[in-house]
Order: sequence, then C-alpha cells, then structure tokens
Amino acid sequence: MKTITLKPFVLCLAMLGLAGAVSAQTDLNLPDVSQPAEVKQRIALTDITVKYHRPLVKGRKIWGGLVPYGKVWRAGANENTTIEFSDPVSVEGQLLAKGIYGLHMIPNPDSWTVIFSKTNTAWGSYSYKQDEDALRVNVKPKPLAEQKEALEFEFDDLKPDSTTVMLKWEKLGVPFTVSINDADQTLQNIRAQLKGRGQFSWQALDEAAQFCLNRKIDLDEALGWADASIQNEERFDNLSTKADILKVLNRPDEAKATWNHAVEIATAQQLYSYGRRLQNQKQDAQAMEIFQQVAKRFPQGVYGDLAKVRIKSAAGDFAGAANDAKQAQAAAPTDAQKQSIKALIDRLEAKQDINK
Repeated sequence: MKTITLKPFVLCLAMLGLAGAVSAQTDLNLPDVSQPAEVKQRIALTDITVKYHRPLVKGRKIWGGLVPYGKVWRAGANENTTIEFSDPVSVEGQLLAKGIYGLHMIPNPDSWTVIFSKTNTAWGSYSYKQDEDALRVNVKPKPLAEQKEALEFEFDDLKPDSTTVMLKWEKLGVPFTVSINDADQTLQNIRAQLKGRGQFSWQALDEAAQFCLNRKIDLDEALGWADASIQNEERFDNLSTKADILKVLNRPDEAKATWNHAVEIATAQQLYSYGRRLQNQKQDAQAMEIFQQVAKRFPQGVYGDLAKVRIKSAAGDFAGAANDAKQAQAAAPTDAQKQSIKALIDRLEAKQDINK
C-alpha cells in the first residue's frame, strides 16, 4: 500500500495562514486554551454584560509584544469580546445606544482607544472595519498593584449611576467609565410598569410618586400617581406622600388639609415611622413635631413611649428617656423589638442622644 503524508499539504496551508482554520473544523467539544468568561453588573435598572475569552501571560511579553501597539486588538482571545447595555448609556461622557457591541481596543504606551463596534459576531479583530464603529473613546491605562496571569474584566468604583469597566491583564489596567441617567431611565421603566397591574395597586403608585418626590422631578405626574393610589385605597402612606408633593409644588393650603386627614387615619406605628423617615432625611425639627403628635395622640403603648424617648433624649433628659424606653421595652410584642429598644436604653444610660 502507498502511504500518503499530509505534511506538505498542512505546510502549504500554514504558509497561507489557513492552518488554524483547518484545525478549528472539528466535531469535538474541546476545552479552549483561553477559556470563556462572562461578567455582569446592574447600575440602577441597567444591565452591563461583558463576554470574553481569557488568555494567559505564560511568561510572554504582552504589551508591545504579543499585543502590538497601534493596532486594533480584540480585547481578549478567540471570537469577539462583546459588551451589552440593556439601556442607553454614556461611555466617558459620550452617548451610546443600548445593544450588543464588539469590544476592541488600540493599545499605546500612554493612551488607549476603546472601540464599540456595531459588529459583534466576528472572530477577533481580523474583519474589523472602522466604518462600523458606534463609538470610540480615549482612556489612560494604569499600572496594577499585582500581576494578572489571566486577562479579566471587572467592574470597579461602583456608584448608584455609574461604574468603571476595567480590563486587567499582566501588570496593566485599562478603565472606561459607564454612566446612566438613573432618574430618566427609571422613570421610563415606572411608566411602563404602571400600564400593567401596577396601576391597580396603591403601593406601586405610591412608590412611583415617592420616586419623583425624592428626586424633585415630574412632580405634576407624581401628584397624579398619588391621587390614583389614594383612589385605589386611602392610607396614611399615600396621603402623606400627596401632602409632601403639594408642599414642594407650593400649594400649602391643600398640603395642610391632606396632611391633617392623613394624621386622622394614621396609626401610632405609621406616625412614628414617618418621624423616623424625616430624621433619616435630616429634617430633625419636623421629625420632633411628629413625635410630639404621636406622644399626644397615643400616650400609652410602644410607639407613644418611643416618641417620648426621642423627645426627651433630644432635650438632654437621658434619665427620663431611659425610663420611658424601659416602659416601651416591657410593652414590645416581639423579642426583636425588645432587643432593639435595649440598645437604645444602653445608649441613653451612657448619656448619648439616640437621635444622632
């Protein structure tokens, strides 16, 4: 029999740069040398997802070597590294529509270009075309405190409306900041939800109104949501929300009438909790007025006693406040409440104002 050798054929393909393509054509599911990974982070209601492959350093010169300067690089290994945004975002202050982008980079010693390509299904950067760019931004690389053997993407400097996406490999980090318009995007999401079952729930409508109130945005729309919430079920919660919105809209007479009605139907716990919310918002004088009302309307019981505790503590009467706190502890219906009040007693006995 005649023995046929494929070596010249493979050598020929290698010279044409096609050997990798031949070796990739296999029915076997084998491990990738550069293993796949995925990282995801939510900012407010916006999801950011990076999918990539993780090459290893393996003792090689990376920057200006394996990854040459001045050329488009796939920011990983194998097929496109991709980044997906579930909502419109800003990258380094420049707007970018929601969608999935091929993520490429052009490294240089002192400055990198980060590229978001409309094509996200390519193999690496071999078929990259600049006219398919959705956005390019320039960023500064930074040294890492410790070497990263495997390339990785991380989300750093997490804030309510932004994060830094960081490529880390070898001893270098490449950061770019992604930010969102939290209020606008959340408001759009709220409107969409309130077209569904949320419109029949007092809680959902009240939460929507509270969102706008806390950010001082779209207050006329917020007032409509508060009214709809009250129509579904009148409660202290939504009445107090409406009263607060009317105050901000400079409609004091309506605000006072709504607030008076809210107080009429409020329970001791609701009024006391409202006072605590005011304290958390640094509205201490208004909070003390609420505690005065609780103490006057509900002189007996846990919340009446706790209101007295806060009033006396604010006045520096720590002994009197501790006595009232012990009465509240004795009346508390659960062990968790008793333990919570015990912590207040300990602070009062140490002559500490529990309102601070």
